Amino acid sequence: MFITKKHLPRRTFLRGAGATIALPLLDAMLPAATALANTAARPQPRYAFLHLPHGAILGQWTPKTVGRDFEMPPILEPFAPFRDYMTVVSNLDHRMATSQSPEEAAGDHDRTASVFLSGAHIKRTMGQDIYAGITIDQVLANHMGQDTPMPSLEMCIEDPGALGVCGAGYSCTYSNTISWSSPTSPNPMERNPLVIFERMFGSGGTPEERRARKEVQASILDSIVEEVGSLERGLGTSDKARLEDYLQGIREIERRIQLAQERASVVTGERPEVAELPFEEHTDLMFDLLVLAFKTDITRISTMMLSRDLSGAVYPESGVDDGYHAISHHQDNPTRMERYAKLNTYHMSIVARFLEKLRATQDGEGNLLDHSFVLYGSPMSNSNAHDHYPLPVVFFGRAVDRYEGNRHIMAAERTPMSNLFMSIALKQGIELESHGDSTGLLEV
Repeated sequence: MFITKKHLPRRTFLRGAGATIALPLLDAMLPAATALANTAARPQPRYAFLHLPHGAILGQWTPKTVGRDFEMPPILEPFAPFRDYMTVVSNLDHRMATSQSPEEAAGDHDRTASVFLSGAHIKRTMGQDIYAGITIDQVLANHMGQDTPMPSLEMCIEDPGALGVCGAGYSCTYSNTISWSSPTSPNPMERNPLVIFERMFGSGGTPEERRARKEVQASILDSIVEEVGSLERGLGTSDKARLEDYLQGIREIERRIQLAQERASVVTGERPEVAELPFEEHTDLMFDLLVLAFKTDITRISTMMLSRDLSGAVYPESGVDDGYHAISHHQDNPTRMERYAKLNTYHMSIVARFLEKLRATQDGEGNLLDHSFVLYGSPMSNSNAHDHYPLPVVFFGRAVDRYEGNRHIMAAERTPMSNLFMSIALKQGIELESHGDSTGLLEV
C-alpha cells in the first residue's frame, strides 16, 4: 500500500515583511497512518491563571454538596455549561497574604497580587530590594516554555497604575503583577492588545514600521499572500478551510485593534497605546489573542489580571453602578452583599465566554478546553474583612486527561493554596520540594 501525503512540521511559519505567522495544527502535520499521540503534534497542556481581587460572597460561591454532581451555587451559574470541565476547590488558604508584624497590618491589598500564585510572604519595602517568590506559571514555563516561541504570556486589563510606593510601605511592583520568574524578578503585565499582537506575530517591530503600516492601514497578512497560496496548493480540503478560518480570525482581531487605536487620543511611534476600552471589549480582545496563542502553540503558559486591588472600576453591563472596591466592602449589609454577588456573577460570565472559545476551538482530536487548565480565583476571601481564608478558587479543563471535572473538592481546613500548585506541577511531571508555604500535595 502506498500512502502519499504532504507533511508539514508542527513548527511551520508563514513569513513576510515584518510578520511571522505560526500555524494551527493541520492534518498535514500528522504523518500518514500514525496515531496523533505518537507524533510530535500530540496535544500538550496549556495553562491559564486568571486573577480577580476582592474575593467573593462565599455563601453564594461555595457548593453545598461535595463530590460529583454538586449543586451549582448562584455566583458560579454562568459556568453550568462547563460542569464536566469544572472543579471547585474549597478551604484553601493564603496565610502568607496576612500581616506577619504590626507594621504590615494595613498592607493586605498591597500584598495579595504577588502572593496569589507564589504563596510566598513578600518583603515590605519601598525600594528596589523587592522580594516575593517564583509563581506557579513560571515553574511551568521553566519546564515546558522553551518548546514554544513565547515561554509565557502575561496580560492585564486595568492600567498597571503607579510606580514607586503604593501604600503601607510596599513597592507598587507587588500590586502590578501576579507573575514572578524568581523572588526578585517580577514579570510586567501587558494591557495593550496591539503590543501582544505584535509579539505573537512579529509584526511592526520598529516605530517606523508601525507608522508606515498605520498610514496605509495594511494588514500583516498582506505580506504573506504568496506564501499562503503556495501552502494551500498542497493542502487537503479540510486543512484549507481550517487555514482560511484561522487567517480570517487574525484579520478580524487586527481590525478590532485598529478600531481601538483610532479611538486613542494619542498614538506614539515608540509604544502605541489603546484608548480606554470598555471592559468587555477589552477582555474579549485579550482572550481572543490568548486563544490564538494556545491554538498555534505560540505559548502554553499565561497569566491575566482582570482587575487590580483597590480598583474603582465600574462595570455598567453588570447592572451594578458601584465602584468595584467600594462595593466589596459591603459591611455585611444584605442589600450591598447581594449587589456584590451580582457583580461576582458578572465577572464569572466574562470568564465563561473565554471557556466557550476554548471549547469551540479544535485542537487535534479534541478541543482546546480538553487540553487546557484554566484556574480562576482570588487571593482574598471576604474582602469586607480583608481575610484570605477560605479562598474562592475554581479550575476548568482536562489538561490532556490530567483532570476529570464535575467535582467539588473540600480540602482540609486551612490547606495552603500552594499545595494545589504543588499538585499541578506534579501532574505536569515536575517534582517540587516545596512551593511557597506548601505543606504537601492536594489530591485533585
